Amino acid sequence: MSDGSLAIETGGLTKRFGGHAAVQEVDLSVPRGSVFGFLGPNGSGKTTTIRMLLGLISASSGSATVLGESMPMGLRSVLPKVGALVEGPGFYPFLSGTANLRRLDSADRRAPSATRTARVESALDRVGLSGVGRKKVKAYSLGMKQRLGLANALLMPRDLLVLDEPTNGLDPQGTREVRSLVSSLAAEGTTVFVSSHLLAEIEQMCTHAAIMSAGRLVAQGTLEELRRVGEPGIRLITPDAAAAVSALAGLGLLATIEHGSAESTVVSPLGAAVDPDAIVPALVAAGVRVRAFAVERPSLEDRFVALTGEGFDVAQ
Repeated sequence: MSDGSLAIETGGLTKRFGGHAAVQEVDLSVPRGSVFGFLGPNGSGKTTTIRMLLGLISASSGSATVLGESMPMGLRSVLPKVGALVEGPGFYPFLSGTANLRRLDSADRRAPSATRTARVESALDRVGLSGVGRKKVKAYSLGMKQRLGLANALLMPRDLLVLDEPTNGLDPQGTREVRSLVSSLAAEGTTVFVSSHLLAEIEQMCTHAAIMSAGRLVAQGTLEELRRVGEPGIRLITPDAAAAVSALAGLGLLATIEHGSAESTVVSPLGAAVDPDAIVPALVAAGVRVRAFAVERPSLEDRFVALTGEGFDVAQ
């Protein structure tokens, strides 16, 4: 029985293509009302997982529940409640943005024709395309097509919005607008599931996240829970690096020196037994001149690299 507090829940979800397992034993839990970031390098199984969740491909084994319905059996009742932008939007290039949305909306049996014009105009306005709705899509930039895909997902009220790389092709202003749009949708009660390779965007946009690596789910939770797993450290800027290392050793901290021009940066893991508030007084008592001091928590990027062994794009 599915947990009613979850918008998406999977158990042992697996997809094989021949002898290759693209997704292996994934147990995903997406809370209702969350903005959930789905992270992982290219080829990690993110899009394959999304396609199984939406009933676009069948799973080899395991289960998937979306909005309380088992998939793909619940496809007919679930899909009208889900807006999706997966693997880039596809539109008729010789039709205008408005005409494309009207055609797509008319294909939805539950979409009332009487309010179609108003809903199309509202969706275009919400993604910042009101001024170019009459232009043919062939004249749209990649970012404009991405916005149009978002508009299509927003034509009807949705309980769940699934977005695959929603900021692809957008300039910084467009990226901020999408982030604001996602926040407003979440405030209205929509669960937003965002697959992205832009870690900085996930950190600013999401409340929860999951990390995929080589087809497996290696971590999930709130952003704070994911960061908290790593070990915190200290960073000190001082012209007295050697004395600082000695003073920190007296506190049980093993510090290293990163040389600068006039001053050096001293870094050290922060042991659980050491009170951070006692460090600066101990340094000052030892005659160390402290120019700057900070306790640094691991970033989501640090956690990602530790789990996958791969780098991550953090900016466009």
